[in-house]
Amino acid sequence: MLIDTHTHFYDDWLLPDAEAVVQRALDAGVGKMIQADIDSQERPRMWEIGLRHPGVLFQMAGVYPGSITADNWQYELDQVHSLFCTTSDNQTWSEATQGVWGIRPPVSETFLKPMAIVAIGEIGLDYHEGREFEKEQKEALRVQMELASAKNLPVNIHLRDAWEDFLQILKDTKHLNLRGNLHCFSGSYEVYQEANRYGDWAVGIGGVITFKNSKLAGTVERIPLHHILLETDAPYLAPGKHRGERNESAFLPIVAEKVAEVKGLSFEECAAITTHNAEQLFNI
Repeated sequence: MLIDTHTHFYDDWLLPDAEAVVQRALDAGVGKMIQADIDSQERPRMWEIGLRHPGVLFQMAGVYPGSITADNWQYELDQVHSLFCTTSDNQTWSEATQGVWGIRPPVSETFLKPMAIVAIGEIGLDYHEGREFEKEQKEALRVQMELASAKNLPVNIHLRDAWEDFLQILKDTKHLNLRGNLHCFSGSYEVYQEANRYGDWAVGIGGVITFKNSKLAGTVERIPLHHILLETDAPYLAPGKHRGERNESAFLPIVAEKVAEVKGLSFEECAAITTHNAEQLFNI
């Protein structure tokens, strides 16, 4: 079995036939998939598809840096924290969270409680489109790291053009004893080493490793096996022969094959090791 540690079934590109996409993944040997959270606007759809597949789809909770503005970031953080609120004896969990999601989930309350959230993510820093909300992104990242530490959850980190600031924040928050994964890892081996001075950080490896001009394979060759996770980031970043197409969790075996080749493993060994890594980190 393989585990896709980062996907988005609720994305507009996947949602119309999400059920078929989940089934294709299962048929391809991808037995578990983790949905990364984006913001309060997308979250209801994430829960809706996720809750139809308990034990197969798992959810994160967090605010994506690209969703943060000066006007909304505090509200968005409040919504994430609300997912971990406690309810009074005369108030059901569904009633307590109906205002947060905007829907009344048509499932049992038990599955909606905080233990269903397997990570805080996808959170991080993204300066690719500019640094207008740099201050807000940094503060939101720190707050969500503190939440992860308080709830003893791993974090899923998104980074674009922001490694220097991220590593400084890791240094400043070393006391939180964070663990997690660096989603869609594109940094150097030295960056990986530096991050692990301040926590326990795995790397998420997806379709990019299969691109012809990618240097990622050389980096992955040096990273210890116990810190390697597989992901798709579906519907984006489809691997090699599907590049430019809509990505799916069913394509994860292509990534596994490349990682196995780079690490000198059989496909079965790569699947077993990366699946164990994901199960241990996300407790699934």
